[in-house]
Amino acid sequence: MFDLELLHSLVCVVDEGSFTRAAERVHRTQSTVSQQIRKLEESVGQVLLVRDRSGQHVSPTEHGELLTQYARRLLNLSREARDALSTEASVVPVRLGVPEDFDAARMASMLSGFVRARPEARLETVSGMSCDLRRQLERGEIDIALVKREVGAGECHASWPEPLVWVCGEGQDLHVGTLPLALFPQGCIYRQRAIRVLDKARRSWRVAFGSHSLTGIQAAVTCGLGVSILPQSAVLNTHRVCTELPPVPPSELALVTGAQRLNATHHSLLDCLRDEISRTGQTLQ
Repeated sequence: MFDLELLHSLVCVVDEGSFTRAAERVHRTQSTVSQQIRKLEESVGQVLLVRDRSGQHVSPTEHGELLTQYARRLLNLSREARDALSTEASVVPVRLGVPEDFDAARMASMLSGFVRARPEARLETVSGMSCDLRRQLERGEIDIALVKREVGAGECHASWPEPLVWVCGEGQDLHVGTLPLALFPQGCIYRQRAIRVLDKARRSWRVAFGSHSLTGIQAAVTCGLGVSILPQSAVLNTHRVCTELPPVPPSELALVTGAQRLNATHHSLLDCLRDEISRTGQTLQ
């Protein structure tokens, strides 16, 4: 194991060609630098530096040149490690949860301004069902979340209405006795809406397809496996909006936080999301 302080003194002596000038550079006495070089030579078992006939100029031996090359690399790595640790200590982790069906490209566009404005933030995003995101908030696993919920269901930092519609495939027969449904798992507000609306209308239904994935539900609807409720923003051109079925009341997209204390960086993200979603809110319609 090499002592970095000894290696630094070696590099300085080689660069300066003098113990005196090297001592001034490392803020040590000349005798201290000489002792450091002797200690280094003893540890490697090789002569590293030699003086010329005048005794004023010092130059490295072959072994000294070789060790100096490694010394420069080790010192550079040491500085990189120190800088990296210093930078990491100043990083502020910010954990954001977003609904699985929220447009990823749109979210990335919204977050780009925040990342530029807050270079200290290390932003981590997770996606999932709103009920799962709420549990993660309660456990302190995420700091901020966008969730789908009933309109006005609790405190939030901001909220936006989310119109919902029935969708089916182009050739879907809606006059069958029992309506096949393509639904998200238990806990999903869209699933709750579908069952509640059909039960209220006394319309027979069955779960024909289930998936945690928005793309899975969208594909199932396109292929005619089942009818589903989706936000208008998630309706594909391969879907048909089913006006024949009972209308669905809107849900709400809400910006919420857990019980943990938020710092200035977290509040900056809240402000960014509130402004960006409000500015582009027409895409929720």
